Amino acid sequence: MNRTARLLAAVLLTVAAASCHHLDDDRIPPAPVLIQFNSVADWDAYGVPGAMSWQRFIKSERVPRDFPFTAMSATGFGGVLLCGDVNGAPVAYDLSCPVECRSDVRVYIDEEALVAECPKCHSTYDVFSLWGHPLSGEAASRGYGLRRYNVRAGSQNEYRVITY
Repeated sequence: MNRTARLLAAVLLTVAAASCHHLDDDRIPPAPVLIQFNSVADWDAYGVPGAMSWQRFIKSERVPRDFPFTAMSATGFGGVLLCGDVNGAPVAYDLSCPVECRSDVRVYIDEEALVAECPKCHSTYDVFSLWGHPLSGEAASRGYGLRRYNVRAGSQNEYRVITY
């Protein structure tokens, strides 16, 4: 085999190997999400004020307790984890662990390590800089990431967390 053919074969093998490793962030079933912050005051009270901050939203359990949920509000499969990433931009994830795939097994923030962790399988996820990618545990070995939701700015400083 000549040098060019060997180089081409090596490149193709590398590309094929890299394409086998991907993040599966669709294990949690799709569910409606709509969390509205209708004013700056709502955002200041319930949103994420900056980098490395977080808030949980679970409509069925009224979390946060005094958040103004409406009939149209929806908080995904297991609830929503709203975070301020390392730059302070809002990002959102479903609270359900993708390994467990149950609405009542929800990740929490480990305040010392600053990662989301599943209380059952103990998988950890980077929610502040790596878009919910798994860091350890069964989620990392299987490539299961947290389901992400979109956060959009509305008119007059209004934020909405919405599905897709």
